[in-house]
Amino acid sequence: MKPALTARQAGLLSCHVCGQLAQAPLEAGQSMRCPRCAAPLHQRKPASINTTWALLVAAALLYLPANLLPIMVTSSPVNHQVDTIMSGVIFLWRDGQWPLALVVFFASVVVPLLKILALVYLTASVQMRSRHRVMQRARLYRVVEFVGRWSMLDIYVITLLVALVQFRGLATVDAGPAAVAFGAVIVLTMFAALTFDPRLIWDPLTDSESADHD
Repeated sequence: MKPALTARQAGLLSCHVCGQLAQAPLEAGQSMRCPRCAAPLHQRKPASINTTWALLVAAALLYLPANLLPIMVTSSPVNHQVDTIMSGVIFLWRDGQWPLALVVFFASVVVPLLKILALVYLTASVQMRSRHRVMQRARLYRVVEFVGRWSMLDIYVITLLVALVQFRGLATVDAGPAAVAFGAVIVLTMFAALTFDPRLIWDPLTDSESADHD
């Protein structure tokens, strides 16, 4: 069976911004802009692997302080309490709110870690030009990109608590230093998913097919 023709082999470029399909320039190295939104067009995202690695290393370094440092500081006339993400999960569990404890644990601890590990695996496999399980890796990338937006649960909870508690004058709730680190981890992993070019997963297959037919 004849292999399918890819967009790159057909000399077509897809805009990363609006998705417009355009004809690639005839001369190699010639720059081109999208005819619809005027964004620069590239066959593959420039410096995709290096940029993704840099963002992932920064996210991994911030993951530890995000989970070890206080994320919320509560002060009242009779009490002063400092909580990390895990201490909040343990408190919710002991208080009988185990569904909420599980949601916070998975959304704030497990999901960011799995997202970092998944992107590390995808970037490393692309850099090594692996042809192993390309369909599964492409699906993994789509899952990572989808679940990333649900990883800010702790920040949302802290924001609501600060507004609610201070409005009622019951106590003072402040975000701890871990909130900044945690937010940075989520933002960095989101950018890492955006800078990673999933089309690089398929390039080793198309390159080998082209070599076989030469």
